[in-house]
Amino acid sequence: MRRYETIYILDPDLSEEQRKSVLDRVEDLITQYKGFLVEFEDWGSRKLAYEIKKKVRGFYVRLDYCGAGDLVGEMERFFRIDDRVSKYMTILLDENADLEAIKAEMAAKAEKEAQTRSEQPPAEGSAPPPETEPQSTRARQEEA
Repeated sequence: MRRYETIYILDPDLSEEQRKSVLDRVEDLITQYKGFLVEFEDWGSRKLAYEIKKKVRGFYVRLDYCGAGDLVGEMERFFRIDDRVSKYMTILLDENADLEAIKAEMAAKAEKEAQTRSEQPPAEGSAPPPETEPQSTRARQEEA
């Protein structure tokens, strides 16, 4: 099984549900062709280096997945046919990807992220911790 990375650019004027439908179709292709989605990154709307279909912005999406060559061919065929996709590019990351090692790596990464989240201080929107003053300072303020 090979490991690939595909970056595609969607029309920035699409609604959230239209973008979701493209992603759902890609995920269906990956499962249909017995692939495995390693990582999905939504990079959001960004300025393009040059105009594509008279648009200066695009919605970027990055996929990291494992599969065979026929999966990549079908995915790129879908991107060519679908007008919502402006550009796409697929590169081969690893010729012989070990799926079990990738799954173990993903589990370790998720565990590390969960651990760092539990160690982080509370978010800015939450209530601040109660201030504790030394007893001697409070006593001086009461006397005055």
